[in-house]
Amino acid sequence: MILTVTLNTALDITYRVPSLRPHASHRVSEVTERPGGKGVNVARVLAALGHEVTVTGFAGGATGRELRDRLADRAPGVVDALVPVAGATRRTIAVVDARTGDTTQLNEPGPVVGPAEWSAFQDVYEGLLGSVSAVALCGSLPPGLPVGAYAGLIRTARAAGVPVLLDTSGEALRRGVAARPDVIKPNAEELAELTGSHEPLRATRDARRRGARTVVASLGADGLLAHTPDGLWRAVPPAHVQGNPTGAGDSAVAGLLSALAEHLPWPDRLARAVALSTATVLSPAAGEFDRPAYEELLGQVAVTGEVSAA
Repeated sequence: MILTVTLNTALDITYRVPSLRPHASHRVSEVTERPGGKGVNVARVLAALGHEVTVTGFAGGATGRELRDRLADRAPGVVDALVPVAGATRRTIAVVDARTGDTTQLNEPGPVVGPAEWSAFQDVYEGLLGSVSAVALCGSLPPGLPVGAYAGLIRTARAAGVPVLLDTSGEALRRGVAARPDVIKPNAEELAELTGSHEPLRATRDARRRGARTVVASLGADGLLAHTPDGLWRAVPPAHVQGNPTGAGDSAVAGLLSALAEHLPWPDRLARAVALSTATVLSPAAGEFDRPAYEELLGQVAVTGEVSAA
């Protein structure tokens, strides 16, 4: 069983318009709604790959009920262990320009989580760790939580002997890295903010010195750079693709976690992560991937590496 944590879940709404123009009214040609938040997206991809997965985090209000209903309907195999809160779960709005393929994203802040709600979640989280092989801590922190929330959850997982992957940004990432997670998966911008370096190789090395055991940096269309205890690796998709990039990073996390659970070597983990990420760009909604594209891409991802570069 793999556990994904989404402290700031969301109902993801995608609007498709013929052409997005500032200061203009638009007719929406297509609307999709999905249960979302980074860890929820990760869980849905893991389930589609055949892994047992549980999601936890917070859900509240009418939006939270809608999210849980859609999770039950659209994510078979995903166990719902979300903790209720008084505030309303947020919505995220993605507007896809059909003419250019570009996506504009609007993210609400999320509900205010009180001390009693945070304490209740920590009890649930600690109880779940006894039956999982890995945990992913994903996304932003909702208002009300301490900035070191992820750092505390990492320490709890490490004490339970459960490998933990952290996928967040800003001060939450900075505090989390100091708690020594097994893997972090920042994008290039998040990595630069963490380390002060815009040179990916130097930045991954610095992030490891700060506490992360492994750093897998997402370089967008240029694939992944992984600095691991076993070596330094680059994984690059065979070609750039056009589509909706929302959720591509979450699919990469799912690829890394599923391959970890299967005890695959790093080159195979990275190939899976890049193939899933690229196949997600070709899918209309986050938390889904184009399976035929994924299966075709898996053997085409170029992975180069240098063993024992740690």
